[in-house]
Amino acid sequence: MKLIIGIAVLLGLVASGAAAKAEEQDWPPPAWTEPVAPFRIADTVYYVGTKGIGAYLVTGPKGHVLIDAGLAESAPVVASNIAALGFDIADVRYLLISHAHFDHAAGLAELKRLSGARLWASRGDKPALESGHNEGRPELPPFPAVTVDHLVRDGEMLRLGPVRLRALLTPGHTPGCTSWEMRTGGHRYIFACSLTVAGQKLTGDPAYPDAAADFRKSFAKLERRQADIFLTFHAEFFDMKEKRARLAAGDADAFVDPSELPRRVKDAEQAFAREVEAQAAE
Repeated sequence: MKLIIGIAVLLGLVASGAAAKAEEQDWPPPAWTEPVAPFRIADTVYYVGTKGIGAYLVTGPKGHVLIDAGLAESAPVVASNIAALGFDIADVRYLLISHAHFDHAAGLAELKRLSGARLWASRGDKPALESGHNEGRPELPPFPAVTVDHLVRDGEMLRLGPVRLRALLTPGHTPGCTSWEMRTGGHRYIFACSLTVAGQKLTGDPAYPDAAADFRKSFAKLERRQADIFLTFHAEFFDMKEKRARLAAGDADAFVDPSELPRRVKDAEQAFAREVEAQAAE
């Protein structure tokens, strides 16, 4: 009997070790770098990211704007997707970034080199972008440092011919988390920075003491916004797969849903409240 129990314990340890190793091997998730064919979302907005990590091309006659870059190994995928749509990466005039985490910012340096574009980013995220690491978050992988060409202010408008993109500083996920909004073709768009806590310490963190307060302010700010098309930078957070399938089936308005922004903000706010409570109980 003792032998059977011993074997069972050993098998359990082996299984847990194998599971931990498998989990380690699956980080980052394969979908984050898996190529996917680019496509037009609506109007002059195109998806050029990977299966799991969003990057968006906003096109115009005076040049284009690329929002987010994905991981370092995804930069060639993004560049190839832009070319596959018939656009020249050399015509990308501006690079915008939602936030300075490796899964969104690591490809910036290479895409900046390929395009010659100017990088607009927030003051709060500039230190991380230009150093390639996040202060106070040693668990996050480093990434290639990139020079910020312009510090964007809350409410500042980027103008490139008819293209207009307005910056909304929505800190919390990072000190400089930035959402972008625009109107084109009769649609109001929002490219929302992450509203998830994602394991960060919300109070008492000397590297980011205002995290909780910033989240609350950002929720309040986004609750006042309106958007017909809600886009963000992890595909599962806006049901990209399902919407793309509907688009391919002929639904030209597959991504149009004015109720999505308030719904996503409410869900994020509720998840934040649960995390605050859980951290307080630790």
